[in-house]
Amino acid sequence: MTSENTQPPQSGPIGVFDSGYGGLTILRDIMRRMPGYDYVYLGDNARAPYGTRSFELVYRFTLQAVRYLFSRGCPLVILACNTASAKALRNIQQRDLPGIDPSRRVLGVIRPTAEAVGRISATGHVGILGTQGTVASGSYDIEVAKLHPGFSTYTHACPMWVPLVEYGEATGPGADYFVKKDVDALLAMSPGIDTVILGCTHYPMLIDKIRRYVPAGINVVSQGRIVADSLADYLRRHPEMEARLTRGGTVSYLTTENADKFSATASAFMDGAVRAHTITL
Repeated sequence: MTSENTQPPQSGPIGVFDSGYGGLTILRDIMRRMPGYDYVYLGDNARAPYGTRSFELVYRFTLQAVRYLFSRGCPLVILACNTASAKALRNIQQRDLPGIDPSRRVLGVIRPTAEAVGRISATGHVGILGTQGTVASGSYDIEVAKLHPGFSTYTHACPMWVPLVEYGEATGPGADYFVKKDVDALLAMSPGIDTVILGCTHYPMLIDKIRRYVPAGINVVSQGRIVADSLADYLRRHPEMEARLTRGGTVSYLTTENADKFSATASAFMDGAVRAHTITL
């Protein structure tokens, strides 16, 4: 007989977090890859963008979001944001989870993407386009070097790309100037680059223009399918977590900004209409 009052691990939806809208490209591909599960998406639009914020602030905001998704019953949270993955994931995994609930998990998008380039790049020269925060963190350089010794990485920040997407200009002629300028700057770093990682979840919304200015023969790596495949593989390897995920086929959209504004913009990212609710972190 024991005096311990142990609670069974909580079951619930998969939580997906981003600073704004970009993580919807990850959610969309996860839902296509793993239909039938329940999902909760949280966009911290009121405090976006995260790309230019300090490590400490991104960590604090991300931890607040993770705690909130845990409060909604999520046993597993995906940081569908490269900046949050770069600046907050390690601290949350190592410092916070053991005290909050060691049975829950928080996963990011950088490692699965870095793993995938080993199967894609033939030259070992990999370019990364990202936000200022992701590029400054060096997270892709570190992960690629760890997983693929001998590979070379080249990073370039694209500060205008997220605003272009969020202000609905991704398909407009004004986006061409910035996309071409940044793609050219990255490719000028090495003639050996044969793979370009889109290191921000907003960037797939610019994919047609990116492909227009990336020469034929260079792989453009979008994260959604990679992260979705990686998550499915993770759950195969961790059946104890998979068993805790509820399967009602539902998805809830939450934002820290105006719900109607979020719903209108988010619908362009997803396969159908989005109806969001405003929450406070």
